[in-house]
Amino acid sequence: MKHQIVVLGAGYAGANAAARLAKRLHPAGTEITVVNADSEFVERVRMHQLASGQHLKPRTLTEVFRGTGVRVRQARVTAVDAERKTVGIDGGGEIVYDTLVYALGSTAADCGVPGVAEHAHDLAGKQSALRLRDRLAGLDAGGTVLVVGGGLTGIETATEIAEARPDLEVSLAARAGLGDWLSEKARLHLRKAFDRLGITVHERTDIAAVEPTGAVTADGRAIAAQVTVWTAGFAVHPLAAATTLRVSETGRIVVDDTMRSVSHPDVYAVGDAALAPGASGAPLRMSCASGVPSAYQAADAIAARLTGGKIPGNKIGYTAQCVSLGRRDAIVQWVTPDDRPKPSAVTGKPAARLKEMICKAAAWSVSHPTSMLPARRRRINLTEKPLAITV
Repeated sequence: MKHQIVVLGAGYAGANAAARLAKRLHPAGTEITVVNADSEFVERVRMHQLASGQHLKPRTLTEVFRGTGVRVRQARVTAVDAERKTVGIDGGGEIVYDTLVYALGSTAADCGVPGVAEHAHDLAGKQSALRLRDRLAGLDAGGTVLVVGGGLTGIETATEIAEARPDLEVSLAARAGLGDWLSEKARLHLRKAFDRLGITVHERTDIAAVEPTGAVTADGRAIAAQVTVWTAGFAVHPLAAATTLRVSETGRIVVDDTMRSVSHPDVYAVGDAALAPGASGAPLRMSCASGVPSAYQAADAIAARLTGGKIPGNKIGYTAQCVSLGRRDAIVQWVTPDDRPKPSAVTGKPAARLKEMICKAAAWSVSHPTSMLPARRRRINLTEKPLAITV
């Protein structure tokens, strides 16, 4: 019997984990199956571009994994039984695993604010981005758009819409100051970009409710908007919290340095779904910048444990935070490994080119899995103990 490895989710983390496992392990002893609700790989970091009316290149998963030996199962995951080692899928089916890689990611969180689910749009996935695109396309000149959330997603969304539709009145509501986590150089550039694009900023503003005609702030002010876009928070899929897996208060699977569940050693979690320590010991933030390295870490650890190899140490750290400001402007903020901003940053067109290169590289790693290193496929050997164990 082959060792069954099942990967749940084919976003940046899941797809990269599956591809790296296919390069690490010989198919004679293992079978890798990716389970994903959508037939395509979705470039989630580009959802603001899709919403603003731009075309994104489709990448079907069957084409992505062609020639790798990775099987693609299009299905929606409905349950995980960590004791029986089974995955439930829509239609009543069930998939048995020996090793599970949980990469179901995150979705938009309403943060308990009334009216978000009923009246706001989000950018957590392809379908929601397409719905926002259709809604924006229906706005006449002079239409009003409010983006709630002052993080990377909110800034990118507001600037992308403002650039694509200069005939609209775009505003952004941020709980803190605009880009206050950035260096002084980056903050100054960000404000100039918002001024250039004509975006109104409501700083230090908490949104207490979303209505059909806009939003209401915590101090009772009304911000009029025909379209409200909610980017103020993300939450993980509730499925893990319904299992016997140990999870955090927010429902993320608690893992060790190798992305292995601390409660179930045959389960690994990567990307947004994992509460994972970085090289500095602090939890990794929910982002593509965390998802891909955590996928590599998990895949390498799984391969090592199955083949008796050396388990890699955790060296996951950050280099930069990238934020696009439309198609021709951006900020690349250099950061320390534990994600604190350095004084230096790249801005303007050079930053836009650099950010685009990074986004293309992330997508390329998914769509060209056979080009990924390492190339040597090892046969599994469960009778041997790994040379080192990280707990």
